[in-house]
Amino acid sequence: MLFTSYEFIGFIFALAILYYVFPKKLQWMLLLLFSYLFYWIANPIYLIYIAVTTVTIWGCGRMIERNFATQSEYLKANKESLTKEEKKAYKNRKKSARGRWLLLGVLVNLGILAVVKYTDFIVGIFTGKGLGFMDLAVPMGISFYTFQAIGYLIDVKRGTVKAEKNLFKLALFVSFFPQLVQGPISRFGDLSQTLYAEHRFDWTNVSYGIERIMWGFFKKLIIADRVAPAVNVLISDVSVYHGAYAFVGMVLYTLELYADFTGGIDVTIGVAQMLGIRVTENFNRPYFSTSLKEYWRRWHITMCQWFREFVFYPVSTSKAIQGLAKFSRKHFGDNIGKKLPVYVSTFVVWFATGIWHGASWNFIVWGLLNWLILMVSEELEPLYDRFHSKFRFSNTIGYRIFMGLRTLLLICVLNMFDCYVSVSETFHAFLTMFTSANYSIFTTGELLNLGVSALDYIILLCGVLVMLIVSMVQVKGSVRDQIAAKPYPVRFVIWFALFLVILLVGAYGIGYDSSQFIYNRF
Repeated sequence: MLFTSYEFIGFIFALAILYYVFPKKLQWMLLLLFSYLFYWIANPIYLIYIAVTTVTIWGCGRMIERNFATQSEYLKANKESLTKEEKKAYKNRKKSARGRWLLLGVLVNLGILAVVKYTDFIVGIFTGKGLGFMDLAVPMGISFYTFQAIGYLIDVKRGTVKAEKNLFKLALFVSFFPQLVQGPISRFGDLSQTLYAEHRFDWTNVSYGIERIMWGFFKKLIIADRVAPAVNVLISDVSVYHGAYAFVGMVLYTLELYADFTGGIDVTIGVAQMLGIRVTENFNRPYFSTSLKEYWRRWHITMCQWFREFVFYPVSTSKAIQGLAKFSRKHFGDNIGKKLPVYVSTFVVWFATGIWHGASWNFIVWGLLNWLILMVSEELEPLYDRFHSKFRFSNTIGYRIFMGLRTLLLICVLNMFDCYVSVSETFHAFLTMFTSANYSIFTTGELLNLGVSALDYIILLCGVLVMLIVSMVQVKGSVRDQIAAKPYPVRFVIWFALFLVILLVGAYGIGYDSSQFIYNRF
């Protein structure tokens, strides 16, 4: 069920009506029912996967919680009789047991993810040919809900949150349908505060939610889906669409990706807000970044936090990495001994990030290139600091705009790995930008032969300008709050105009097949 379909609109409004007339104590149950119904509509088989994840994570979480309780009771009952060494030994045994339950939950669920998502890729590495049928088994949003469930279990093991006793409440946390398609990856301690709470009808929440949904539809239907036909043509055959075409393709795809992904998150947050539920923001104007490091603090925020919290920190503090640090200091000096473990841990993070995005060499290389650029930038940081202190122009608005455009261009290049079918084709398409003398296409009208008309380009340009203006206004705070402070006639004109634009010039109509959100495939 597409977020931009009439069926989805009917689905969420039917839910909203029932939600606020339902007994308040049963609202979370209704959400669970609709979440599983949403998943069932996508494919009934998918319910098996998400049910297995829910049950295993719930069971392991409960066993870890029971372990904590048993430890506390035992130490309290034997406080006077146990020596310090005996207490320490007992705590270590219980900690090891909790670690085994955590390992079981992680292995089961990462195992499911690996089998359905990566078997075809792994078999292809050794045989040269994959098992095509495996692609059909990949459940919608499995990467998102698996990571969310594992994050919950790790938090329970760390004692950050209490294990949820009610299996069905945990099932709602794992399957909450607005964020099932493309995130964000929520933490239990954050989402549970409003997910299970009783909510009375609040017009501010409902109206703000509808406004956020419309803004998401604007990005998706006015920009992302309008430019998608041109992108599909431009990346279809690099032997035909090379040089200037490849440049246009990478720029348009970067635009499509932003409008598509952030538009989907807007819909997710809007639907949740209609129901009084707070979902974590996942973007903070990422294309305004002046470095790749800053970009990854602003883009897909919850995913980056997940990898930092549950991969980087555990790896960097592991015995193996600590041993590497000790060895490096002894043989190569303190400087390398300090940096090498960080770089190795970061390498693991970016390799895992690439694999998470997709089972292909393209995503692995994409992840490792991000790692390489970030590490080189880190090494050159002292040089950058000296440059900025010596040359005053580096602190001007003009230079900051230059750094932003430079970073955006770098992001465009990295995004090419998401477009082409292989690593070699990606590099080939990139190199043709410098070897093919076909930049005359910008003046000959050939860009009008890509399935996008001149009118489409005009609408697209206007949509991008609106999106840019909104992003600039966001610097001062919530755009919806700023609009809400205006007189009613102004508010009405703004939101009614947005509704009309979506209705009249959105990329849909007779014979049109609205595309699925890009991150749905992850």
